[in-house]
Amino acid sequence: MDQVTQVARAVLYEGYLLWPYRRSALKNAQRWTLGGVYPERCAETGDSSLMRTQVLIEADPADTIDVRVCFLHAVTRQVARGTGEELVPVAELTAGGERHVARDEATEREVAAVGLDLGGLVQRAAVVDIDIPEGGDVEWLLGPDGRGVGALSRSWRALRGRIEVKAERPAPGVFRITVEVANTTGWAGGSRSEGLKQAFLSAHTVLHAPRGRFVSLTDPPEELRTLAEGCDNAGAWPVLVGEEGERHTMLSAPIILYDYPRIAPESPGDLFDATEIDQLLTLSVLALTEEERREIRDGDPRAREILDRCASLTPERLMRLHGTVREIRPLIEQEPVHDRDG
Repeated sequence: MDQVTQVARAVLYEGYLLWPYRRSALKNAQRWTLGGVYPERCAETGDSSLMRTQVLIEADPADTIDVRVCFLHAVTRQVARGTGEELVPVAELTAGGERHVARDEATEREVAAVGLDLGGLVQRAAVVDIDIPEGGDVEWLLGPDGRGVGALSRSWRALRGRIEVKAERPAPGVFRITVEVANTTGWAGGSRSEGLKQAFLSAHTVLHAPRGRFVSLTDPPEELRTLAEGCDNAGAWPVLVGEEGERHTMLSAPIILYDYPRIAPESPGDLFDATEIDQLLTLSVLALTEEERREIRDGDPRAREILDRCASLTPERLMRLHGTVREIRPLIEQEPVHDRDG
Protein backbone atom coordinates (compact mmCIF):
# COMPACT_ATOMS: atom_id res chain seq x y z
CA MET A 1 0.00 0.00 0.00
CA ASP A 2 1.54 3.35 -1.04
CA GLN A 3 1.75 6.30 1.34
CA VAL A 4 -1.15 8.21 -0.24
CA THR A 5 -3.49 5.21 0.02
CA GLN A 6 -2.33 4.44 3.56
CA VAL A 7 -3.00 7.96 4.82
CA ALA A 8 -6.31 8.22 2.91
CA ARG A 9 -7.59 4.99 4.48
CA ALA A 10 -6.55 6.19 7.91
CA VAL A 11 -8.61 9.34 7.32
CA LEU A 12 -11.55 7.31 6.01
CA TYR A 13 -11.79 5.31 9.23
CA GLU A 14 -10.76 8.04 11.69
CA GLY A 15 -13.48 8.05 14.34
CA TYR A 16 -15.06 4.84 13.02
CA LEU A 17 -14.56 3.36 16.50
CA LEU A 18 -13.57 5.11 19.70
CA TRP A 19 -12.19 3.85 22.97
CA PRO A 20 -13.67 1.89 24.70
CA TYR A 21 -14.29 -0.27 21.61
CA ARG A 22 -17.61 -1.60 22.85
CA ARG A 23 -20.95 -0.94 21.23
CA SER A 24 -22.44 -0.27 24.69
CA ALA A 25 -20.19 2.81 25.03
CA LEU A 26 -22.12 6.03 24.36
CA LYS A 27 -19.45 7.40 22.02
CA ASN A 28 -19.80 4.31 19.79
CA ALA A 29 -23.57 4.67 19.74
CA GLN A 30 -23.04 8.12 18.19
CA ARG A 31 -20.62 7.20 15.45
CA TRP A 32 -19.26 8.79 12.27
CA THR A 33 -19.10 12.35 13.51
CA LEU A 34 -16.20 13.33 11.21
CA GLY A 35 -16.58 14.51 7.65
CA GLY A 36 -20.27 13.85 7.09
CA VAL A 37 -22.05 15.25 4.02
CA TYR A 38 -25.73 14.97 4.93
CA PRO A 39 -29.07 15.16 3.09
CA GLU A 40 -30.18 18.75 2.56
CA ARG A 41 -32.92 18.59 5.19
CA CYS A 42 -30.30 17.80 7.83
CA ALA A 43 -29.27 21.45 7.59
CA GLU A 44 -32.07 22.03 10.08
CA THR A 45 -29.87 20.32 12.70
CA GLY A 46 -26.71 22.17 11.64
CA ASP A 47 -25.25 19.37 9.50
CA SER A 48 -23.96 20.47 6.10
CA SER A 49 -25.02 18.93 2.78
CA LEU A 50 -21.92 20.29 1.00
CA MET A 51 -18.15 19.80 1.19
CA ARG A 52 -15.94 22.14 -0.81
CA THR A 53 -12.27 21.75 -1.68
CA GLN A 54 -10.41 24.65 -3.33
CA VAL A 55 -6.73 24.40 -4.19
CA LEU A 56 -4.11 25.95 -6.49
CA ILE A 57 -2.08 24.13 -9.11
CA GLU A 58 0.76 25.26 -11.35
CA ALA A 59 0.05 23.66 -14.70
CA ASP A 60 -0.64 24.08 -18.41
CA PRO A 61 -4.16 24.11 -19.85
CA ALA A 62 -3.55 20.73 -21.51
CA ASP A 63 -2.59 19.08 -18.21
CA THR A 64 -5.14 16.79 -16.59
CA ILE A 65 -6.31 16.00 -13.07
CA ASP A 66 -8.06 13.01 -11.51
CA VAL A 67 -10.58 13.58 -8.72
CA ARG A 68 -11.67 10.78 -6.40
CA VAL A 69 -14.23 11.19 -3.63
CA CYS A 70 -14.26 8.43 -1.01
CA PHE A 71 -16.71 7.96 1.84
CA LEU A 72 -18.41 5.38 4.04
CA HIS A 73 -22.04 4.32 3.56
CA ALA A 74 -23.90 3.20 6.68
CA VAL A 75 -25.13 -0.40 6.68
CA THR A 76 -27.69 -1.79 9.13
CA ARG A 77 -27.04 -5.39 10.20
CA GLN A 78 -29.93 -7.32 11.72
CA VAL A 79 -29.98 -10.79 13.26
CA ALA A 80 -32.83 -13.26 12.80
CA ARG A 81 -33.52 -16.68 14.29
CA GLY A 82 -34.95 -19.40 12.10
CA THR A 83 -38.24 -20.86 13.35
CA GLY A 84 -39.50 -23.32 10.81
CA GLU A 85 -39.79 -21.46 7.51
CA GLU A 86 -39.86 -18.05 9.19
CA LEU A 87 -37.08 -15.70 10.29
CA VAL A 88 -37.76 -13.76 13.50
CA PRO A 89 -35.60 -10.68 14.30
CA VAL A 90 -33.64 -11.01 17.55
CA ALA A 91 -31.02 -8.86 19.34
CA GLU A 92 -28.42 -11.63 19.24
CA LEU A 93 -27.95 -15.23 18.13
CA THR A 94 -25.24 -17.81 18.76
CA ALA A 95 -24.40 -20.06 15.83
CA GLY A 96 -21.35 -22.21 15.27
CA GLY A 97 -19.96 -21.15 18.64
CA GLU A 98 -20.01 -17.47 17.69
CA ARG A 99 -22.35 -14.80 19.02
CA HIS A 100 -23.86 -12.48 16.42
CA VAL A 101 -25.43 -9.18 17.42
CA ALA A 102 -27.38 -6.50 15.58
CA ARG A 103 -25.26 -3.43 14.84
CA ASP A 104 -24.47 -0.63 12.43
CA GLU A 105 -21.62 -1.18 9.99
CA ALA A 106 -20.30 0.71 6.97
CA THR A 107 -19.11 -0.08 3.48
CA GLU A 108 -16.65 1.90 1.38
CA ARG A 109 -17.77 3.92 -1.64
CA GLU A 110 -15.72 5.76 -4.25
CA VAL A 111 -16.80 8.01 -7.11
CA ALA A 112 -14.18 9.30 -9.56
CA ALA A 113 -13.74 11.73 -12.43
CA VAL A 114 -10.44 11.08 -14.24
CA GLY A 115 -8.53 12.68 -17.09
CA LEU A 116 -10.11 16.14 -16.75
CA ASP A 117 -8.12 18.73 -18.72
CA LEU A 118 -7.69 22.03 -16.94
CA GLY A 119 -8.39 24.19 -19.97
CA GLY A 120 -11.71 22.43 -20.47
CA LEU A 121 -12.65 22.89 -16.82
CA VAL A 122 -12.18 26.65 -17.18
CA GLN A 123 -14.72 26.62 -20.00
CA ARG A 124 -17.18 24.21 -18.43
CA ALA A 125 -17.45 22.45 -15.09
CA ALA A 126 -17.43 18.65 -15.00
CA VAL A 127 -20.31 17.07 -13.09
CA VAL A 128 -20.42 13.45 -11.93
CA ASP A 129 -23.61 12.05 -10.41
CA ILE A 130 -23.57 9.95 -7.25
CA ASP A 131 -26.36 7.40 -7.58
CA ILE A 132 -26.23 4.44 -5.21
CA PRO A 133 -29.47 2.44 -5.05
CA GLU A 134 -30.77 0.92 -1.86
CA GLY A 135 -29.90 -2.73 -1.42
CA GLY A 136 -29.04 -5.55 0.91
CA ASP A 137 -27.84 -9.10 1.27
CA VAL A 138 -28.39 -12.12 3.51
CA GLU A 139 -25.80 -14.35 5.17
CA TRP A 140 -27.17 -17.64 6.47
CA LEU A 141 -25.98 -18.99 9.82
CA LEU A 142 -25.51 -22.71 10.31
CA GLY A 143 -25.70 -24.82 13.45
CA PRO A 144 -23.38 -27.75 14.40
CA ASP A 145 -25.45 -30.13 12.26
CA GLY A 146 -25.06 -27.95 9.19
CA ARG A 147 -28.64 -26.77 9.23
CA GLY A 148 -29.62 -23.14 9.05
CA VAL A 149 -30.46 -21.65 12.45
CA GLY A 150 -30.80 -18.05 11.43
CA ALA A 151 -29.46 -15.29 9.23
CA LEU A 152 -27.67 -11.96 9.16
CA SER A 153 -29.30 -9.40 6.91
CA ARG A 154 -27.52 -6.24 5.81
CA SER A 155 -29.31 -3.31 4.22
CA TRP A 156 -28.41 0.17 3.08
CA ARG A 157 -30.40 3.13 1.88
CA ALA A 158 -30.13 4.97 -1.41
CA LEU A 159 -27.68 7.85 -1.76
CA ARG A 160 -27.92 10.64 -4.31
CA GLY A 161 -25.57 13.50 -4.93
CA ARG A 162 -23.14 15.12 -7.33
CA ILE A 163 -19.49 16.04 -7.66
CA GLU A 164 -18.75 19.28 -9.50
CA VAL A 165 -15.21 20.10 -10.61
CA LYS A 166 -14.38 23.52 -12.06
CA ALA A 167 -11.33 25.66 -12.65
CA GLU A 168 -10.33 29.32 -12.88
CA ARG A 169 -7.07 30.90 -14.03
CA PRO A 170 -6.26 33.66 -11.50
CA ALA A 171 -2.66 34.08 -12.70
CA PRO A 172 -0.50 32.95 -15.64
CA GLY A 173 0.39 29.29 -15.22
CA VAL A 174 -1.82 28.94 -12.11
CA PHE A 175 -5.26 27.37 -11.86
CA ARG A 176 -7.68 27.40 -8.95
CA ILE A 177 -9.50 24.06 -8.75
CA THR A 178 -12.82 23.78 -6.92
CA VAL A 179 -14.41 20.44 -6.09
CA GLU A 180 -17.85 20.48 -4.49
CA VAL A 181 -19.48 17.33 -3.14
CA ALA A 182 -23.22 17.75 -2.55
CA ASN A 183 -25.70 15.32 -1.01
CA THR A 184 -29.07 15.61 -2.78
CA THR A 185 -30.63 12.50 -1.29
CA GLY A 186 -34.34 12.91 -0.68
CA TRP A 187 -34.97 12.48 3.04
CA ALA A 188 -38.25 12.77 4.88
CA GLY A 189 -36.60 13.97 8.07
CA GLY A 190 -36.36 12.43 11.51
CA SER A 191 -33.57 11.85 14.01
CA ARG A 192 -29.92 12.53 13.30
CA SER A 193 -29.20 8.80 13.51
CA GLU A 194 -31.63 8.30 10.63
CA GLY A 195 -29.94 11.07 8.68
CA LEU A 196 -26.59 9.29 9.09
CA LYS A 197 -27.94 6.36 7.09
CA GLN A 198 -28.16 8.59 4.01
CA ALA A 199 -25.00 10.63 4.51
CA PHE A 200 -21.59 10.47 2.87
CA LEU A 201 -19.66 9.56 6.02
CA SER A 202 -16.02 10.47 6.61
CA ALA A 203 -15.94 11.96 3.10
CA HIS A 204 -12.63 13.08 1.63
CA THR A 205 -11.28 14.03 -1.78
CA VAL A 206 -8.02 13.01 -3.48
CA LEU A 207 -6.75 15.15 -6.37
CA HIS A 208 -3.93 13.91 -8.60
CA ALA A 209 -2.23 15.68 -11.49
CA PRO A 210 0.45 13.63 -13.29
CA ARG A 211 2.17 16.72 -14.73
CA GLY A 212 0.83 19.61 -12.67
CA ARG A 213 2.23 20.80 -9.33
CA PHE A 214 -0.18 21.58 -6.49
CA VAL A 215 0.55 24.50 -4.18
CA SER A 216 0.71 24.00 -0.42
CA LEU A 217 -2.04 25.99 1.31
CA THR A 218 -0.26 25.54 4.64
CA ASP A 219 3.08 26.95 3.52
CA PRO A 220 2.64 28.50 0.06
CA PRO A 221 5.44 30.31 -1.79
CA GLU A 222 5.40 34.05 -1.14
CA GLU A 223 4.34 34.94 -4.68
CA LEU A 224 1.22 32.77 -4.36
CA ARG A 225 0.42 33.44 -0.70
CA THR A 226 -2.44 35.86 -1.39
CA LEU A 227 -4.09 33.44 -3.82
CA ALA A 228 -3.61 30.55 -1.39
CA GLU A 229 -5.16 32.50 1.48
CA GLY A 230 -8.16 33.24 -0.74
CA CYS A 231 -9.00 29.57 -1.27
CA ASP A 232 -12.41 28.81 0.21
CA ASN A 233 -12.64 25.34 1.77
CA ALA A 234 -15.73 24.12 3.58
CA GLY A 235 -15.52 21.01 5.73
CA ALA A 236 -12.18 20.13 4.15
CA TRP A 237 -8.45 20.68 4.82
CA PRO A 238 -6.27 20.08 1.73
CA VAL A 239 -2.64 19.01 2.16
CA LEU A 240 0.10 17.67 -0.06
CA VAL A 241 0.61 13.91 0.17
CA GLY A 242 3.16 11.44 -1.12
CA GLU A 243 6.93 11.55 -0.92
CA GLU A 244 8.36 14.69 0.66
CA GLY A 245 8.70 17.37 -2.01
CA GLU A 246 6.29 15.80 -4.51
CA ARG A 247 3.43 18.04 -5.56
CA HIS A 248 1.31 15.82 -7.79
CA THR A 249 -1.31 14.78 -5.20
CA MET A 250 -3.44 16.49 -2.57
CA LEU A 251 -5.66 14.92 0.07
CA SER A 252 -8.58 17.06 1.20
CA ALA A 253 -9.63 15.62 4.55
CA PRO A 254 -12.26 16.53 7.16
CA ILE A 255 -9.54 16.74 9.83
CA ILE A 256 -6.55 19.03 10.21
CA LEU A 257 -3.35 17.51 8.87
CA TYR A 258 0.05 18.83 7.84
CA ASP A 259 1.69 18.51 4.41
CA TYR A 260 3.05 15.02 3.74
CA PRO A 261 1.38 13.25 6.68
CA ARG A 262 2.75 9.86 7.63
CA ILE A 263 1.68 6.86 9.63
CA ALA A 264 4.47 6.44 12.19
CA PRO A 265 6.38 3.17 11.62
CA GLU A 266 6.11 2.41 15.35
CA SER A 267 2.31 2.18 15.08
CA PRO A 268 1.07 -1.44 15.06
CA GLY A 269 -2.10 -0.49 13.16
CA ASP A 270 -5.21 1.68 13.16
CA LEU A 271 -6.89 2.37 16.48
CA PHE A 272 -9.39 4.74 14.74
CA ASP A 273 -9.49 7.10 17.73
CA ALA A 274 -9.21 10.82 16.96
CA THR A 275 -5.89 12.24 18.27
CA GLU A 276 -5.03 8.67 19.20
CA ILE A 277 -1.96 7.80 21.25
CA ASP A 278 -1.09 4.20 20.54
CA GLN A 279 0.64 3.44 23.82
CA LEU A 280 -2.23 4.56 26.08
CA LEU A 281 -4.96 2.95 23.99
CA THR A 282 -3.05 -0.31 23.63
CA LEU A 283 -2.43 -0.56 27.38
CA SER A 284 -6.10 0.23 28.00
CA VAL A 285 -7.13 -2.63 25.72
CA LEU A 286 -4.78 -5.02 27.50
CA ALA A 287 -6.33 -4.04 30.86
CA LEU A 288 -9.89 -5.01 29.82
CA THR A 289 -11.81 -7.61 31.79
CA GLU A 290 -12.82 -10.88 30.13
CA GLU A 291 -16.43 -9.71 29.89
CA GLU A 292 -15.37 -6.47 28.21
CA ARG A 293 -13.20 -8.41 25.77
CA ARG A 294 -16.12 -10.71 24.98
CA GLU A 295 -18.31 -7.72 24.14
CA ILE A 296 -15.63 -6.39 21.80
CA ARG A 297 -15.19 -9.77 20.11
CA ASP A 298 -18.91 -10.05 19.51
CA GLY A 299 -19.12 -6.51 18.14
CA ASP A 300 -17.59 -4.88 15.11
CA PRO A 301 -14.93 -7.00 13.34
CA ARG A 302 -12.55 -4.02 13.32
CA ALA A 303 -12.82 -3.81 17.10
CA ARG A 304 -12.05 -7.53 17.30
CA GLU A 305 -9.00 -6.93 15.11
CA ILE A 306 -7.76 -4.25 17.53
CA LEU A 307 -8.20 -6.61 20.47
CA ASP A 308 -6.37 -9.48 18.78
CA ARG A 309 -3.58 -7.20 17.57
CA CYS A 310 -2.98 -5.69 21.01
CA ALA A 311 -3.02 -9.10 22.68
CA SER A 312 -0.39 -10.42 20.25
CA LEU A 313 2.14 -7.59 20.67
CA THR A 314 5.54 -8.71 21.85
CA PRO A 315 7.35 -6.86 24.69
CA GLU A 316 9.70 -5.40 22.09
CA ARG A 317 6.85 -3.91 20.05
CA LEU A 318 5.20 -2.56 23.18
CA MET A 319 8.43 -0.79 24.08
CA ARG A 320 8.48 0.88 20.64
CA LEU A 321 5.21 2.62 21.53
CA HIS A 322 6.85 4.57 24.36
CA GLY A 323 7.90 7.21 21.85
CA THR A 324 10.43 8.20 19.25
CA VAL A 325 12.21 11.52 18.92
CA ARG A 326 11.55 12.79 15.40
CA GLU A 327 11.90 16.27 13.94
CA ILE A 328 8.63 17.59 12.53
CA ARG A 329 8.05 21.01 11.02
CA PRO A 330 5.80 23.04 13.37
CA LEU A 331 3.32 24.02 10.65
CA ILE A 332 0.18 24.08 12.76
CA GLU A 333 -0.49 24.51 16.45
CA GLN A 334 -2.81 21.53 16.75
CA GLU A 335 -1.07 18.20 17.23
CA PRO A 336 -1.25 16.23 13.96
CA VAL A 337 -3.82 13.49 14.18
CA HIS A 338 -1.77 10.79 12.52
CA ASP A 339 1.71 11.42 13.87
CA ARG A 340 1.57 8.54 16.33
CA ASP A 341 4.70 8.99 18.39
CA GLY A 342 3.22 8.78 21.86
